[in-house]
Amino acid sequence: MRIVIAEDSVLLLDGLTRLLTAEGHEVTGYRTADELVAALGPAAATPDVLVTDVRMPPSHTDEGLRAAIHLRSLHPGLPVLVLSQYVEQRYARELFARDVRGLGYVLKDRVTDVDELLDAIARVAAGGTVIDPEVVAQIMARATRTGLEDLTPREREVMALMAEGRSNSAIADRLVVGLPAVEKHVTSILTKLGLPPDSDDHRRVLAVLRWLEHRPNGES
Repeated sequence: MRIVIAEDSVLLLDGLTRLLTAEGHEVTGYRTADELVAALGPAAATPDVLVTDVRMPPSHTDEGLRAAIHLRSLHPGLPVLVLSQYVEQRYARELFARDVRGLGYVLKDRVTDVDELLDAIARVAAGGTVIDPEVVAQIMARATRTGLEDLTPREREVMALMAEGRSNSAIADRLVVGLPAVEKHVTSILTKLGLPPDSDDHRRVLAVLRWLEHRPNGES
């Protein structure tokens, strides 16, 4: 098989490459999602399977998973096995929302031996579906969660002040902290709420609306 791996860890990428090459497969590796997307553009030959991590440079959030979704849109039916330490619920739901044939999502620390990994890759390449039970559990749990429960106490303070219509500068003055600290909290809040990339003002409004709708009793 022709296998493409997207993994920013040099040691893991090298280890997977050696393992799969020893099994007779042709392997190409990429360390960033941008490199991966550029290599598998619309005119590129489709590999037999793509094995990708979720968190990759530059932000180490969800670039790998977003790249997989994008490449599945360019190459319908592209077999993808997500191999990660994390479950990124929102994009995982999007990945599995359409045709689930040739898709897998496996957590690294739950792959107990080499044969298990090789089996997952082979099943996905053949059009099967491999989903770690923990991934299913977290995706289902996310369906009933708002994201607000993930906010830290300080982020809840910032969120409450955002709901009052205060700017980042005004929030910094109120909490007696620096503006960069507030900006970091706001970015974290928007990420935890799973709001899609858009203008900052639009995302801020959506965050406030969710806060007002779901805030616990007694919180302003």
